[in-house]
Amino acid sequence: MYQFIHELLKDRNDGVVFKCFGIYHFIYIVIGIILTCYLIYIIKKNERISGKTINIVLNIAFSLYILDFFFMPLAYGEIDIEKLPFHACTAMCVMSFLSRRIKWLSKYKNAFAMLGLISNMVYFFYPAGVMWHQVHPLCYRVTQTLIYHMVMMIYGILVLVFERKQIIFKEIKNDCLVIILMTLWALIGNLTYNNILGSGRIYNWFFVVEDPFGIIEKSIAKYIMPFITPCAFMVVTIIIYFVKILFSKNIKDTNKS
Repeated sequence: MYQFIHELLKDRNDGVVFKCFGIYHFIYIVIGIILTCYLIYIIKKNERISGKTINIVLNIAFSLYILDFFFMPLAYGEIDIEKLPFHACTAMCVMSFLSRRIKWLSKYKNAFAMLGLISNMVYFFYPAGVMWHQVHPLCYRVTQTLIYHMVMMIYGILVLVFERKQIIFKEIKNDCLVIILMTLWALIGNLTYNNILGSGRIYNWFFVVEDPFGIIEKSIAKYIMPFITPCAFMVVTIIIYFVKILFSKNIKDTNKS
């Protein structure tokens, strides 16, 4: 049984490898856009199903994340430490799931969704991590990673469109707090697991250890990235809110006329 599942899930290239902005990546992007537009269209026709639909999308993302820990040993022979929830992509899935079940966390559910939206959207449109493995576009490593990030991105968009009706200072303050806590959490993860057992591997969760673009020297990056990264995410968050406010205002003006 193990051998059969391993052969099904293992990395392979078969002469074709996944490339960022290649044809297969473009197909994943088109599917993501179509699914997002379809769900927005369906919910707009009957907004009473918005909460249920959003929960279903989040449950799918959370299930994909948890199941991956069971499939990784079958696919790769080990559990990849990088999949621990120290990146915003994965941590916000866990926190979003908990925030819809734990009362005191519920006031941060929109902030979790927003940070999850930004981080997962960035990875979905530029999945450098899977590209580096040079594997087939339809193998488990690629499909699981891209589908997971796609679903989390869709969840964030649906929350932004249907649950975050107003952008108020209190909500933005929650976004800032979540980003700061995510930074501290990522620092703990990096300090704990980087170079574990002398492996020399650096995980760079939430990009607080090294500059992902390689512009800033590594010796300097570890001191300034813990400040640059949260500021960058906060700026992007504010830009998205600004666009949402303008878009909502234009719709209201159009309806009035």
